[in-house]
Parts: sequence; structure tokens; C-alpha cells
Amino acid sequence: MRKLGIKFCFFIFIFTSTVTCTDNTQKKEAKEVEVLELKEYQGKKLSSIKDFRENSIKGPQYINKKDYRLKIGGIVANPKIYTYDEIIEHQTQKKVVTLNCVEGWSVTILWEGILLRELLEEAEVDSKAKVVILHAQDGYSTSFPLGYIMDNGIIIAFKMNDLILPPERGFPFQLVAENKWGYKWIKWITKIELSDNEDFRGYWESQGYSNDGDLGKSFIEER
Repeated sequence: MRKLGIKFCFFIFIFTSTVTCTDNTQKKEAKEVEVLELKEYQGKKLSSIKDFRENSIKGPQYINKKDYRLKIGGIVANPKIYTYDEIIEHQTQKKVVTLNCVEGWSVTILWEGILLRELLEEAEVDSKAKVVILHAQDGYSTSFPLGYIMDNGIIIAFKMNDLILPPERGFPFQLVAENKWGYKWIKWITKIELSDNEDFRGYWESQGYSNDGDLGKSFIEER
């Protein structure tokens, strides 16, 4: 019984130490974000990374940068597979854009990323393609008309408020879907597919959300 008690106490000690270390790490990371992230950009007040609410379908995804690959395929002449470093070697753009969630909250963030149009052009999109379908690490998906991506300077962001995206916010890349409801802002992007299927519906769209996802309109699909 004494040996069992010693083992039990040792287990409690290890468990408590682990929890304490984890808590301390999380507090340190939160403090670093608070100190380092931009609060204002070109006269515009920015929301904090901490102002987001967690509402992903399977919780935050943790992707190893060295193992990460972004596949671009479907109706293209030159399918591509990019590493993280190959993507961020492209010219980047910064823009302040507000994400509006259907749950009633919003955040205004300085996003930095790469024009998705440039990656699609490198894949040599076929003239038959009408739709861009994006897939995420957690199985999430959504889609857009090809023209929306090509004509509106839409970026896939790897930084927010001048900090690399944390895993909770979509590392390595999140789509900055300007003028769209938040469910179109797909995180943890791993695959982009060019398609001629204009009837494709993503995760929430297949459950009755608007496929357009336009701000200023109902996010519920009109029947």
C-alpha cells in the first residue's frame, strides 16, 4: 500500500507539474501577443487576435510548417504543390479588413498575405473552370466563383496584426474573404480545387447557409 501511495503521489506531482507548465506557456504566449501585435495601422484601430471566438468544426488544427503542403489542382494545366516557404516567397500585400461572423461579432484586423490569383495563374487555370473550392485540414470546405478570386485582390493570409497566424486562427493560411460572412473565411487551407461544378456546396452551405455568403444579405440560403 505504501508503494502504491508513493506511485500515486508521484503521478499527481508529474500531472500537476505538466498542467502548471502548460498554463505558464499559454500565459506567456498570450502576453507576447498582447505586447507585440499592432493596435493601429494607418490611423485605423485594430481588434486584437484575442477578440476572436473559437467556432471551428473540430477545434484548432496544429500543422507542422516543415510538413505542410498546399495542393492546387482540378481543372488546371499545371497542378502545383507548394511548401509554406515557397508560398511566402511570393510578393505580399497588407490590408485592413473586417471579418463579420453570423454569430453577431466582428473583428477588424491587419492581414498580410499572398494574392490567391497569383497562385492560380501559376497553376494555369483551364477556361472551363468556374469555381474555386478550398479545403481545410479539419475537413471544412467552401467555394467561390472564379471571378471573385481573380478580380478582387483576395489574399491568403499568413500574418495578422503583424504576427504569424497562431494555430487557433488558421496557421499556416486563412482566406481573407472580403465582403463575405465569416464562414467563407476558411482557415488551415491545405487544398485548392478548380472546378466547373457551380452546384458545389461547402460544409455550411450544404446545411442551408448561402453559397454566395455576401455581407448585406441573409446568410441563410433563399429557397
